[in-house]
Amino acid sequence: MASSAPRYARAFAEVAESVRLDTVAAQQQLLSIAETLAGSGELREFLDNPSIEMAKKLKVLDAIAARIGVFPQVRNFVAVILEHHRLSELDEILTAYRELADEHAGAVEARITSSRPLHQDDRVVLEAQIAKLAGARVNASYAEDASLLGGAVVEIGSTIYDGSVRAQLQQLKQKLVNA
Repeated sequence: MASSAPRYARAFAEVAESVRLDTVAAQQQLLSIAETLAGSGELREFLDNPSIEMAKKLKVLDAIAARIGVFPQVRNFVAVILEHHRLSELDEILTAYRELADEHAGAVEARITSSRPLHQDDRVVLEAQIAKLAGARVNASYAEDASLLGGAVVEIGSTIYDGSVRAQLQQLKQKLVNA
């Protein structure tokens, strides 16, 4: 069965756009709710239990929403997910919504893997270069992989730019083998 996450994400994106919701704040609020649910197995079990009345579940959701301080549209969206028994898909829905919001804002997701942790100045320079390359604003996430030896690997969608020392050594090895 295919995931319904993209459908729910599109629906929320349409609502957010129609009321001119701050998409960054909405994403953060949805993330806070998802983290709250992930942090409590008992809460998740309560909300997933079909024998508990929806009114009781909505009261708990309202308490969570009030504590976090979410937009009414975010609260209502989570209520719809809860009523349709899709709470287990909340992380997928959030990921799909983030992608839609980024696309609408003209931003791209970039995953940057380096051999060591990068200083903030290096990150700023690298992100600026990636933004020029992609022709869009960049939302970067970082990881480390010591096997790269140096340099970085940048993934933007399905495109990979490999500027690692490991890749350069492999290319050199291939040239020597072919010579």
